Amino acid sequence: MHRHNLDQWQHDHVFGQDQKRSGETRTLIVVGLTVTMMVWEILAGIIYGSMALLADGLHMGSHAVALGIAVFAYAYARKNAGNRQFSLGTGKVNALGGFTGAVLLAGFALYIAIESIGRFIDPVIISFDAAIFVAVIGLVVNGVSAWLLGGEEHGHGHDHDHHGHHDHNRRAAYFHVLADALTSVLAIVALLAGKYAGWNWLDPFMGLVGAALITRWSWLLLKETSSVLLDQQCSDLEEDVKNAIEDDETQISDLHLWSIGPNIHAAIVSVVSHEPESPDFYRQRIQARCHTLVHITVEPQRCIAESEPG
Repeated sequence: MHRHNLDQWQHDHVFGQDQKRSGETRTLIVVGLTVTMMVWEILAGIIYGSMALLADGLHMGSHAVALGIAVFAYAYARKNAGNRQFSLGTGKVNALGGFTGAVLLAGFALYIAIESIGRFIDPVIISFDAAIFVAVIGLVVNGVSAWLLGGEEHGHGHDHDHHGHHDHNRRAAYFHVLADALTSVLAIVALLAGKYAGWNWLDPFMGLVGAALITRWSWLLLKETSSVLLDQQCSDLEEDVKNAIEDDETQISDLHLWSIGPNIHAAIVSVVSHEPESPDFYRQRIQARCHTLVHITVEPQRCIAESEPG
């Protein structure tokens, strides 16, 4: 039997996932900064008898682990970009890294809440001057880390935040750094109030406030990444696909749109027409309007006219 040359109809499923992302190098730098600061804060907390510093150091430790997961996700996705066992590429590894980071955020928010309640019951004596100094340095490190991970990734408004149009892995790392910065700010405020006003109760209260805010960040990130992992329909692209295909003679009978990586999507489109065109005709019309659709399967079907009643 004669075998056809299928090269012109075949394509890979890498979709740019083999390229090193800007977030990867930046996240690796932040991991180094976080680990360094974590060791300093834990040692300072033990030396000065400050539970606040020790807790903040452990907080940064959990984030160092989460950031390490982010770096692993980048490297794994890039290394396996051409692996045919991933049917639509490795783009979702990014979302999985973000989801894992969000789970860790939620776990640490719970830890902070429990520790804060414990301090209401059994207050600890803090060496204020030393603790404030280390907390300020920690805030500076977090500020540098947030700047490294922020950049253009967070300047597109809220509409993009709900449709997976960006690097979830980098977003998770960014949220971890924001959480660290938040706890540093709250710790500084509480320590200053404790030193100058005697408001020692403010330290555990700020811990509870921080836990609530971190929980909210974690919840938003869990919703966002889980929608990608569960192939939630990208409803914001539906109208564009329909406008590219539908007219008086042609209708879409079934449409599946989902994210397969940062700012890349796939689609399965069933088209019904009296005189259907080739799948490539419809594919080109869709891609001309929807640039993020990198993998499109079109199923043209001929509409059989109903016979007139006799």
